[in-house]
Order: sequence, then structure tokens, then C-alpha cells
Amino acid sequence: MGPIAGETCGICGETVSSQVFAVGVAPCPACQESRPSFTRAVAYGSYDGELRELIHLLKYDGVVPAAKVLGRMLAQAIQKLDLAPGPLLVIPVPLHRSKKRQRGFNQAELIARKALRRLSLPDAQLASGILARSRTTASQIGLTRPQRAENIRGAFRVAHPGKVAGRNVLLVDDVLTTGTTVSECARILRKAGAKEVWVATAARTLKDTATAVSREPELAAAAGS
Repeated sequence: MGPIAGETCGICGETVSSQVFAVGVAPCPACQESRPSFTRAVAYGSYDGELRELIHLLKYDGVVPAAKVLGRMLAQAIQKLDLAPGPLLVIPVPLHRSKKRQRGFNQAELIARKALRRLSLPDAQLASGILARSRTTASQIGLTRPQRAENIRGAFRVAHPGKVAGRNVLLVDDVLTTGTTVSECARILRKAGAKEVWVATAARTLKDTATAVSREPELAAAAGS
């Protein structure tokens, strides 16, 4: 469960070949084509192997102690952002209320709490109630980029815009897969007046490991985000 190795896109955090950087192109081709709404996204490790199993233990089996390990990883990811001192809203990507009621917790909120205990961010405020999920969504797996964007559009809302206006935001989640969800969250946070929106996750799906995620379709369909 080591950290992501090699060069990564300076925006979305996807791994890129050294040849891309050799010609002076910092963003990956996808971010050049359609820049996300967030400033930068980082992750600790690749969503495969033992790290994927650990996340599944928390999300699908309710093994809450796994949040402590994932929180440590999230803290290391956040440190990559080199955030400037000052007020910061830390907002977990929300679950729909029916999904949270079924699961009993929001895994993003659990690992965010664990991460903040390990970081020296005295002006950071965990703000779980600011961003809300308005509706459930179908699984993003197998959809094209435009289809993913359409599927997720309108699924989130800012419940307290006044608390977001003029503030810097750190959006946190357990996994970043395509980036569509966090980009939509960032879009509506920016629309509500947020200055900058950064993203940090414990894991992310990388291009060279995406085909290995064999359990995800049925789990996503059965358990949601």
C-alpha cells in the first residue's frame, strides 16, 4: 500500500509518461482537453490490491477501524498540496441521505476526521453539512466522459452558500475514479463563491490499474458511492 510513484498530472493527479513532461506539458491530455473545476487533485495510492481491499472493508463491510489507516494516507496526500496557512473548509463528498442511513456513516467524513488529527492545520474546519447530495445517481462505470458528466450533474447542492463564499475549500473522499464527481462538487462550490477548491483522496484509479478493478461494477450498483 505504497504511495503513487512516478510523474503525475499537476491538475488531476493521473500518472503520465516522462515523455509528456519532457516536452514541457504539465497537464495530462484529458485536463488539456477539458480542465476540471478544481484547482488540483492529489491521492496517496493507487486504487488496487491491498489499498482497494482496505477501502472495501470500510465501505462495504463496516470495518470502521480501517478509517484510521486511510486517514493517515489521506493526511499524506493532503501534505502534497502544500496548502498556504489560513482558513480552510474541509468538505467530505456527501452520500445521499438514504445511502448514509443504510451504511451508518459517510466514509469520506470518517477518514477526513482521522486525517485532520494528524495535520498541522489550525485554521481548518471540517464542514460536513455544507455540501449535500440531492439525489442518487446510477453507477458511472462504463459511461463515456460526457455521459458521466450528465449523470452526476444536479446531484449535489450547496446547503449553506454563505459559509462558502470567499473561502478556500479542501474536498476529500476515499477514492477518485474518473474525477467527474469531485469536479461537479467543485463546480457548484465555485458557483457558490468558493475561492479555490482542492481535492485529496486516499486512493485513485490509475489508467494502468483500471482494468484490475473487477469487483467495482457490482459493488457500485449495490452500494452506491
